[in-house]
Formats: sequence, structure tokens, C-alpha cells
Amino acid sequence: MRKICSFLFLALVLGMTLSATAQEKKFFTPADASYNNRALYAQRPNQLKWVGDQDILMQVRGNEVITMVPGQKDEGVFLTLDELNGYAQKAGIDSLRRIPQLTWLNAYQAYFYALGKDGITLNQLDVKSRKMTQFTTVPQGAANQTVSEPTMRVAYTVKNNLFVADGNKQIQITDNPEGVVAGQSVHRNEFAINGGIFWSPDGSQLAYYSMDERMVTDYPLVDITERIATAKPIKYPMAGMTSHQVTLHVYDMATGKDLTVKTGEPVEQYLTAITWNPDNKRIYIGVLNREQNHLRFNEYSAVNGELLQTIFEDRDEQYVEPQGPAYFLPNNPDQFIWKAQRDGYYHLYLYTISKHQVRQLTKGDFVITDFNGFSRDGSKIYYRSTEVSPLERHCYMMDIKSGKVTKLTKEHGTHDVLPSKSGRYFLDFYSSTDVPNNVDLLDRNAKFMSRLHEAENPLKDYNIGETTLGTLKAEDGQTLYTRLIKPYNFDSSKKYPVIVYVYGGPHAQLITDDWTAGAGIYLNYLAQEGFLVFTLDNRGSADRGEAFEQCIHRQCGQLEMRDQLVGIEWLKTLPYVDANRIGSDGWSYGGFMSTSLKINHPEVFKVSVAGGPVLDWKYYEIMYGERYMDTPQENPEGYELTSLENKTDKLEGKLLMIHCTTDPVVMWQHSLVFVENCIHNGKQLDYFVYPGHDHNVYGMDRAHLIAKITQYFKDNL
Repeated sequence: MRKICSFLFLALVLGMTLSATAQEKKFFTPADASYNNRALYAQRPNQLKWVGDQDILMQVRGNEVITMVPGQKDEGVFLTLDELNGYAQKAGIDSLRRIPQLTWLNAYQAYFYALGKDGITLNQLDVKSRKMTQFTTVPQGAANQTVSEPTMRVAYTVKNNLFVADGNKQIQITDNPEGVVAGQSVHRNEFAINGGIFWSPDGSQLAYYSMDERMVTDYPLVDITERIATAKPIKYPMAGMTSHQVTLHVYDMATGKDLTVKTGEPVEQYLTAITWNPDNKRIYIGVLNREQNHLRFNEYSAVNGELLQTIFEDRDEQYVEPQGPAYFLPNNPDQFIWKAQRDGYYHLYLYTISKHQVRQLTKGDFVITDFNGFSRDGSKIYYRSTEVSPLERHCYMMDIKSGKVTKLTKEHGTHDVLPSKSGRYFLDFYSSTDVPNNVDLLDRNAKFMSRLHEAENPLKDYNIGETTLGTLKAEDGQTLYTRLIKPYNFDSSKKYPVIVYVYGGPHAQLITDDWTAGAGIYLNYLAQEGFLVFTLDNRGSADRGEAFEQCIHRQCGQLEMRDQLVGIEWLKTLPYVDANRIGSDGWSYGGFMSTSLKINHPEVFKVSVAGGPVLDWKYYEIMYGERYMDTPQENPEGYELTSLENKTDKLEGKLLMIHCTTDPVVMWQHSLVFVENCIHNGKQLDYFVYPGHDHNVYGMDRAHLIAKITQYFKDNL
């Protein structure tokens, strides 16, 4: 195992007693471990960004906006809160309590939201003319607010309808019946969908999702805040059942005409990767079949909604998971960048529409995790990848024509860069196992110029044990990354109980080269309380390529458990591990994994905790569930194999199951049916609910959850 992070006590250096030194250190509390102590998180600079298209940096410090010019030491006060409020007073805008989030359009003009008397105002600041203007107002409670920068119109939703705020006008775009929703995310935010409103580049047209859920069965959630509890049903299509139906509409702001893009049959399909062509006349949709193994990237007319052509098709024996949208080269309506997993890893491809040409830009046994944009002239692209290591994220610049790649980030860790519009400079935001949070200024050749921010170690005064990262081998030879956290007062001559913290499912990677190695405060708190805390990212987890991720298809939990047992066998070789006191803890997919390990390997896991667990995939929603398991009709053997509700007769030892009563992701039904089957089989378990919480417990109540889990392990492990 490679030692990557060691917080050593001064007593070890000076030869003093550990107990004497430990008194000088602080101990974590459950509140600390539940995200409620901001002082424990590495400080980040406030609004450090480029000013418009200039090579000028701004940062908010207190009540001042500071500006910096790369290569110059002097800083200047660009704007103060008092000056802002002076502009606001002249414009009749309410005073601001702090510097708002400023989005710079150019060197002197920015826009921001503020709370007004009649709602939320969108305002423009013009520093050059010392003037502030209110563009428009959206009502209190408006959601999904999306600005068109060319026009400063704001599209937003109220309940299930879509509106546009345009100056003094509030334009209602839809008037939907109950069960039809406009302008919101669809398909439960799968396929990189994070919104339902898409302005055309010039702001003259508005594309939006419309989701008809009337054919989906109501699923009852119960609100107990009233004396007579009330039903609050949601639409929840389960695997193999009828799905909602989604269409894409285009609304013309000038004419008021609304058209439906003709995406065709069958109606149960997924519409993803919505992208406008820079010419404002064409729009693109990734049309994915319900089986999720065939994607067509189609071009449609924004004038009449007709299909113009299919640009490409992607097929996969297991599933295709689009990571759109398409990224058109600046002011080029003929070329775009697309990210796809075609050679075993997500890579970038350049499409030329008119010539029906495609060229793969990035290649290798690594994953492109993020596309970060273009240089001003479109000749270069920026992206982030796992090329150095699956644990790290580094940023690169590529010349599209020559293919020359420049690695922009140097230090080990997790990086993200923000280039200036000219491409002459880069901001490098990064953390690592030994860097809480730094921001460096780099030149166009990725040469270090200066450090703009260096966060202090927020944990320096706490009892932190040693964290080590390592690797093991899965049965097929693939590398599995591990993390082990030891108690702060670790004694290698003693035997310690182990908590295996697990997630194990898609879209997640628990072990990373960033601050605390991805463990956060909770796992360090468990270690502080006397446990070894072990984590292994098994096959099926994120950003390792197709073979690593798709091997769980149709049999969720099976290969994942085998990989976790590889970790258990390694733990048993350590002289300070008590092999008779091993437990597991996880939430959501991790709750599924923790319960799976307990049910299938009671000889290994003495105590398990499972929160919000998936216990039978037939109760899970179709988008995620059918991707990894197909439908219950297509894969009855897989659903039977992975179900835990039908295996409660195997339960032995101590299991604490936790569920939130209004969970809209993993329905409460999962654990209730499990409990019912335990009763029928004469099996005892411990069960706890958090009324009124959704898929996890947040806010002040989370400290209660942390204390509950920790005490359970203390009492039973």
C-alpha cells in the first residue's frame, strides 16, 4: 500500500507521550461529520474569474471586487458594495447586503439576480457608465430560471408550466393540464440532462421539454406534517412498466408560434443532448430507444420540426449512455465536438456535418471526463481526463488541426482549469491528498506564474489518523483501488474492528486524489471512534472504461461483491485487523451492497448498516434500472438473483436498516417489504426511519443519523 496522507502529531516528533499531545487536538463531533461545520472544509476563493473577454481577473473579498492583471503584482479595488448600492439607489433597486454573483458580459458590464419587492430581479451593472438597470422580474417561487444573454429574457417555470420574463412582460408559454410538465428536467436527470430549457444562440427561440406523465402510475408518498396525514403522490415509472412520454417544443418569441419537433415513434424513448446549431435554424436531439442500446443523433428544422438527417448512430450490446450536448466550434455551424464511448473509453470526436465526416480527436486507455470548451478562435479545445491515473484529473489543451496536446496541469491531484478568452492564461483550481485547495495562474505554455490562493489545512487541529491508498487485483486482473483510514491513536500491536464503507454502483468513484482522498469528515469520524475504515472501488464504478463498468449488466451486485471480498482477504492479512469484527455501511446503491454482503456472506460481516437501500430492482425506476438490469420481463433470472427481499431467510447477525419516509428515489416500499419478509422468516433486524426526509438525511438531523450509525457499530461490532 502507498502511503499518501499522514497527519502526524507533534508528540511523535518531540518524543512526548501521545496522550499528552492528544489533549491539544480537537475531536470531531457528529455535527462535524454531517456537513454542518463549514470551518472543516477547505476555503475557496469567492468569485475568482476572468472579467468578460479580458485578460483581467476579479475576486470578491469582503465587500470589495478586487481586480488583478496577470504578470503584475499590484491589485486594484474595482468596485465596492457601497458603490453598487449607490447605483442601485439611483435605479430604484433594493439595496444589496453583499456583492452578488456577477456574470460578466464584457470588461464593464455584468448581470446579476437580486431580491426585489415584487420578485427576483435580473439586473445589469455598467461600471463604465456608473449605472445599474433592471431588465426584468420573475415571481417568487419561480424555478429553473434560464437567461438568454443576447436578449436578457428569463425563461422559468411555475409548477408545471413555462413562462418568459421579457422586460415588463410575463409571457405564459404553456397552459398544461395536471400531469403534463414543461421546461423541467426529464428522464429523472439521466443522460447528462440537467435542465429543460434551451435558448437559441440569438435568444429569438426557446426550445423546451414537455413531459406527459398521465400514463404513469401514481406512487403514494405521505406527508405527516398535518394532523390528518395527506397523500403526496409522485409519478414513478418502475422497471418494465409504462414510462412517461417526452417531446421537445420550439417557441418563437416574435410570432408566438409553438411547434413540436417530430421525433417520431415509439413514444417511449429518451430525448437527450439538446443542442442548437449556431445558425439558429437547426436543432439536434439524441434519440435513444427505451432499451438504451441504440442512439440516433438527429438534426431537425427549428422552423417546422421536420427531421433533416441523422448525423450518426451509436449501438452497444449492453447500453449507450450519451454524455451530450454537442459542442459547436465558435461561430461554425458545420463542425461540433461529441463525447462517446466507442473504443472502450469516453473520447472526443470532431464531426463535419456537410461532409459527413468524423475524426477521433483523443485516444488511449483513459476517460475524457469533461469537455472544457474552445479557444476564442476555435482552433484549440480544452478537456479533463484520467490519463495520468484513474484517481487524478488533469487538464489538457489540444490543437484540433495538428492534434498536438499540451498538458496544462502538473501537480498530482484533481484539477480544473479556467482559460481566459484570449487563451494566454489559465486558472488552475486543484486539490490533492496533501493540498486542501490551491489556485495557480498559468501562462499559455502551462508555465506557473503565481499562486493566487492557498487554503490552510482546516483539519490541522483535529485528531486525524493516517490514510493510505493502495491497489488490489480483481479476478479478471483489473486494478481495484483501495483506501484505509486508521484511528488517530493507532497501535499496530492491537487488533481493530473494520467498517467497510461501500457504494459500488455506477456514476460514483469514492477514492480520489483530492483532499481527504475523497473520504470527507464522516469516515474520518468513524476512524476517530476506534475503527479501521476501508473502502474499495469495485468493478461497476465510474470513470474506468467500458469493460470495467458494463460487466455488472443484468446482474447488479454480484461481481461487486466478489471484488469487495478481494478487499476482505487483503484486510485479513494485516496483523492489526480483527477478522471476527468486520462490518459494512452504505447508502442507496451502497445500501444495496451492504445488505447484499450481509445476506450472502454472514460469515464475514458481523454487523451491517444499510441506508435507503435498493432491495429489489423491480421496484426501481426505468431509466437507471433498465440500463443496468434490462426489464423484469427480459431478465427474470437476473432480478431473482439480485433480489434481497426473497433472501431474508439467510439473514444472520446484526443489521440496521434505515429509510427516509418520503424518499422519491428508492421508495420506502423496498425496506418495508424486506422487513415484512424478515418477520415471515422469523428473522430479527433493527430498523429506523427519518420522517419527512427524502433520499438521505441532511441539515441538522444528519448529526442524529451519524450518531445512530456510529453507536450501532460501537454496540455491536
